[in-house]
Amino acid sequence: MNAARLGLLAAALASALVAAPAAERFREANDLVRAGDYPKATAVYGELAASGQESASLYWNWAQAATARGASGEALWALLRARELDPGDRADVERLRESLNLDPAEIAPEPLAAAGRAARRFRLDLVALALLALSVGAHALVRVRPGIRWGLTTARATLALGLLAAAAPVAASFARPTAAVVRRGAPLLDAASPTADTTGSLREGEVVPVLEASGAWLRVEDNAGARGWAHSADVRRLDAPPASARD
Repeated sequence: MNAARLGLLAAALASALVAAPAAERFREANDLVRAGDYPKATAVYGELAASGQESASLYWNWAQAATARGASGEALWALLRARELDPGDRADVERLRESLNLDPAEIAPEPLAAAGRAARRFRLDLVALALLALSVGAHALVRVRPGIRWGLTTARATLALGLLAAAAPVAASFARPTAAVVRRGAPLLDAASPTADTTGSLREGEVVPVLEASGAWLRVEDNAGARGWAHSADVRRLDAPPASARD
C-alpha cells in the first residue's frame, strides 16, 4: 500500500474517531432538551459548534432549547446560523421575527448576503465555471470549424449565462459580516471596554452589520444608524460559531 493510500486511510480513521464522540454528544444534548435541562443542552451544542461539528440540525435543536427557556433572540440567531449553513432551510425564522416585533429589514440589513445564500444554495459558482468552460470550448470549436453556424451563438450565450451566474457570488463577497443580538437590552458602548459609557441599547433579535472587531468586542450599527461596541456574548456573528463557545 503506497503512502498516498495510507494517508487517505489515516484521514478517514481520524474523521471517524472524531465523528463518533460528536454524534454521541449531540444525542446527549438532545436528551437533555427532552429532559428539560435547556441550559446544559445549550452548553453542549456550543461545545460541538466550537469544535467544528457544526450543522444546520445542531443549530435548529439549539434554537428549540433557547425558545424553551425564553431566549428568543438566541433562538433567532441559531436559526439564522442554520440558514447560513443550509441556505435552503428557512425553518421558523419568520415566526420568531414576528414574536420579537422586528421588521423584515431588521433581520436582513445586508441585501447582498441574500445573494450569497442563493449562490451557495444553487452552487452558482460551479454553474458559472461549467458555463464558462462550455463557452471556451465552443469558441475553440468555432476556430477549428468556422462553418458551424450554431457554434458562435452557443459560445456567446454560454459566456453571457456564465457571467450572470458568477455575478451573485461576486456581489455577495462585498456584503459586510452581520451578527444577531441575543440578549434583551444589550448595551451599545462608546468603546470596546466593559467600563465604557453606554450610548444606547440594541433590540433583541435584530441583525446588525459588523463594522469592526477587537477581541471579544464588535463594533456594530443598528437599524436606526447608531454605532457602538457590543460584547460578542450579547451579539453573535452569523458567519462563525459564537465567540463565547470559542473562548
